[in-house]
Amino acid sequence: MKLNNTKIKIGVLGGSFDPAHKGHLAISKEAKKRFKLKKVIWAITKKNPFKIESKTSVTDRIKYCKKIISTNSFIKVKFYEKIIKSNKTINLINHLKKDKSIEIYFLMGADNLINFHKWHKSKLISQKCNILVFDRHGYKKNSLKSKTFKQLNKTNLEFIEFNKVNISSSQLRKI
Repeated sequence: MKLNNTKIKIGVLGGSFDPAHKGHLAISKEAKKRFKLKKVIWAITKKNPFKIESKTSVTDRIKYCKKIISTNSFIKVKFYEKIIKSNKTINLINHLKKDKSIEIYFLMGADNLINFHKWHKSKLISQKCNILVFDRHGYKKNSLKSKTFKQLNKTNLEFIEFNKVNISSSQLRKI
């Protein structure tokens, strides 16, 4: 007989959040609803390894995230890099997995899936958590053709189509 060890489902949305926007909020709400997540952690990184360093301080980005979240108390804004001494997703996942009572759902936009195979220990990330990829305008075709999607499709990766918010942090920084 298998014991029913129901784990607490936690979503993790990582990134520089430079700036946070309603697209981040929309995928957090959608993931919570569809996968019955207890909470979603916005794990802010000082610097995305694939992007140039942010001109906005982590402190200011955290404040802005909290403003965007507003009354959505299921979202927690965290900066783990001081604790885990790393900006690598695998190290964050390993840190969170120390709590055996949780199951992690890693949330990302379709644009991130295209280069996911280049992430540090990406295969290990995919073995340790469920990956939820949210469709983004203009990225669906390339993300569905990506190396990672072909390797992981149906195992622990799910591509989610929903009413997208056509916005990105890089577009907002240009304003």
